[in-house]
Amino acid sequence: MNKSKSIIVLVIMLAIIGGLGYLSYGIVRDTMNTPGDGQSIKLGLDLQGGVSIKYKATGEETPSSEDMSDTIYKLQQRVDQYSTESQVYQEGSDRINVEIPGVTDATQILRELGKPGSLYFIRQTGSDGTANYELNGLTYELKKTLDELEADGSIVCQGTDVVQAEPATLTDNGQRQYVVDVTFNEVGTEAFATATTEAYNKGETIGIYFDDAFVSVPTVREPITGGQCQISGQSSFDEARILASTIRIGGLKVELEELSSSVVGAQLGSNAIRTSMMAAGIGIGIIVLFMICIYWIPGLASSLALVIYTEIVICLLKAFNITLTLPGIAGIILSIGMAVDANVIIFARIREELGTGKTVSSSIQQGYGKALSAIIDGNVTTLIAAAILGFRGTGTVKGFAITLALGIIISMVTALFVTRIIMSSFYGVGIKDVKFYGKAKERSVMEIIQKKKVFFAISIILVLSGPVFMMVNKSAIGHPLNFSQEFIGGTSATVDFGKNYTIEEIEKEIEPSVREITGDNNVQSSNIAGTTQVMIKTNTLNLDQREQFVNVMDEKFGVAEEEIQFETISSTISSEMQRDAILATLLALVCMLAYIWFRFKDIRFGAASVIALFHDALVVVACYAITRISVGGTFIACVLTIIGYSINATIVIFDRVRENLRLMGKSDLDAVVNTSISQTLSRSVFTSLTTFITVFMLYILGVPSIKDFALPLMAGVVCGTYSSIFLAGSLWYVLRTSAKPAAEKAPEAPKAEDKQGGSKKKGGKKK
Repeated sequence: MNKSKSIIVLVIMLAIIGGLGYLSYGIVRDTMNTPGDGQSIKLGLDLQGGVSIKYKATGEETPSSEDMSDTIYKLQQRVDQYSTESQVYQEGSDRINVEIPGVTDATQILRELGKPGSLYFIRQTGSDGTANYELNGLTYELKKTLDELEADGSIVCQGTDVVQAEPATLTDNGQRQYVVDVTFNEVGTEAFATATTEAYNKGETIGIYFDDAFVSVPTVREPITGGQCQISGQSSFDEARILASTIRIGGLKVELEELSSSVVGAQLGSNAIRTSMMAAGIGIGIIVLFMICIYWIPGLASSLALVIYTEIVICLLKAFNITLTLPGIAGIILSIGMAVDANVIIFARIREELGTGKTVSSSIQQGYGKALSAIIDGNVTTLIAAAILGFRGTGTVKGFAITLALGIIISMVTALFVTRIIMSSFYGVGIKDVKFYGKAKERSVMEIIQKKKVFFAISIILVLSGPVFMMVNKSAIGHPLNFSQEFIGGTSATVDFGKNYTIEEIEKEIEPSVREITGDNNVQSSNIAGTTQVMIKTNTLNLDQREQFVNVMDEKFGVAEEEIQFETISSTISSEMQRDAILATLLALVCMLAYIWFRFKDIRFGAASVIALFHDALVVVACYAITRISVGGTFIACVLTIIGYSINATIVIFDRVRENLRLMGKSDLDAVVNTSISQTLSRSVFTSLTTFITVFMLYILGVPSIKDFALPLMAGVVCGTYSSIFLAGSLWYVLRTSAKPAAEKAPEAPKAEDKQGGSKKKGGKKK
C-alpha cells in the first residue's frame, strides 16, 4: 500500500471512528438519561423497570408444587418473547408473579399473554354434522359454547396434552416455509390420531382455540398417528414463534386468573449505569495506554480497533434490541478486556518474526498467517458454547449467550481485519523502522512439566477448598452457598411509605437498613408506579427478622405495621431453568471437546481442555463458598464467562504445541510443552492483565451487586490464566505419555536362552 492510499485509509478509519462514536454516544446518553424512549438500549428490570403481573391459580384445590413448577417454567418460556431477562416466580402457595422489563403497558401485555391454561383443539363439525366454528370475514368464530363442545365430544384434546411446541424453518423447492412442530403426550396422540383421520376423510380442519379466539385453523392433509404434527402457513418465523409460544402457555397444567398488574420502577438507580460506564471508560483508557506502551505502533492500531469494537457493540445492542441488565453491562466491559486477546496473539507472532531478521512487512504478513489458526480455534470453540447456551438455555443464560456471541464475532473481525488495515496504513505512510514494532527477546524455557506434581497439588487444594467451605457454610448458614432469593426464594415486602422515594433514595436510606437485618447484599427494591409503595425483595425473613423489619420501618420512616405486606416468594431461577443451564453447559463442553478433537486430531487435547475448564469452574464456586458472596442470577453468568474466557488461553497454548510437534518432533514431549508455554507466556499474561483491569475497575466503582459479580470474576480470570499455563499442558502431557502404543511399552522378547538362563542379543549386549 503506497503512501497516498495509506493516508486515505487512515482518514476513512478516523471518519468511521467519529461516525460510530457519534451514534454510540447518543445511544449511551439516551440510555442513561431517558431509558425506554425508543432511542436507548433496551434495559432490564433492574435498570429500567417494567410490568409486574400477579396471577392466582383457579380451582377449588391448591395446585401441587409439581404443577406450579411446571406452570412457572412454561410461562417463563412464553414471556421470554418480550425479554430474556423476564422473571417468573411463585408467591405463596397459589400465586405466580411475572415481571417483564422494558415495557410500560400492562394492559397490552395481559392481552397478548391471554389467559394461561385455556387452549383447545376443536373439530370443525360436531357429531350431528353442524359446524362448531365458521369463518366470519377474516376470522373464525365459535358457534357453540365450550361446554356444548365438550359434551358433544368435539374437543379433541387440550393444551395440557401438548408436550412441546417449537417454531421451525423448512425449505421446499427453494421456498422457505415457517412451521410449528407440535408433540403430544400419550392421551393426546391417541385422540389426535382419531380426530385427524376423520377430518382428513371429510376434508375438514381442526381449530386451535385459545383465550376466546382461534389462533390457527389448519387443514388436515393426512392422518396424524405418531403424536407429532406440523402446522404450516405462518408468514414469518416470528409468527411461528408466537404461535408455538401460545400453544405452550395454553398447555399449562394450572389455569390462572389475573389478580393485579402494575408498572414497577428500576431496582437500581441511574448511578449504577453511570458508575459502570465510568468503569468501562477508565478500563479502556488503561488498556489503550498499556497496549501502546508495550507494542508501540501495533498497540496504537489495536487501540483504535478497540474503540471501533466498543462502538459497534453499543450500536448492535440497540439494533438487535438486546435487553441489557447490570450483569450484561459487566459482561460487555469484560469482553472489552478480552477483545485485545487476538491482537496480542498476532503481535507476539510479529515480534517473533522480526526477531529472526525478517522485514517489518514480511513479519506482519507472517505474524497474521501463523496466528490465524489459534485465533479461529479459540473463538470458534467459545462460539460453539455460546450457540448451544443460546438455543438450550433460558432467561439469564440465553441473554448471556447472545452478548457473548456478539462480542466474539465483532472482536474477531476487528482483530483480523480492522487492526491489520490500520497497522498496514501506518507502515504505508512511512513508519517502517523495526524499533516501532519491537522484537521478541530470547526467553528462557520454564520447566512446567518437571514441576507438574506441584501444580496438580495446588489445583487439588483449590478445588477441594470448595466442598470444605460448603460444609462449613452448611453448618453456619444452613446452605452450602449463600444463595439469594433468585435461587431459593425469599420474602417480598410491599411497604407504603406515604411519600414518593426515588430509587437512589431507596438505595441510600432504605436498603442499608434491610441489609443490616438480613445480611443479604442482593436486596432488590423497586417503586410501584402511581403509588407511594416500594416492593423490597430479600432472603427469607424469619419471625424475628420480620419484627425487626417492622420496627425499623416504624422508627426510621414512620410506617405503621398495617402498611407492610409480607409474601413468601419462590426462586426466580426455577429448578427447570437450573437444569437447562446445567444441561446446556455440559452439552457445550461435549461439543467443544469434539471440535478440539477434530481440529487437533488428538482427543487428548480436548480432554485436557475440558478438565481445565471444570477445574476453573470449581475454583470459581469455591470462591463463592469462601467469601460467602450472594449467589444469584449473576452466578451462572460468572461461571459461563470464565469457561468461555479460559478455553481461549488454553487453545492458544495447544496451537503452539501442535506447531512445535512438527518442528521439534515427538521424541521429547516435555520440551515441546515447556517451549510452547514459554513462547505464549506474554500473550497469556498480557491478555489476563487487560481483562483483570476492566473487571477490577468494576469492582472499585460498582454498586454492591456488581461488586459481588466482579470479585469471583477476578478470581476466575486469575485461575483461568493459572490453569492454561500450569495445568492444561501438563494434563495433555500426562494423557499423552500414559497412553503410549503397546509396542512402545512392551519389553522385547528374548532372542535366545543360554545354559545359564540369560538372554542374549547380537553383539553380546544384554537387553
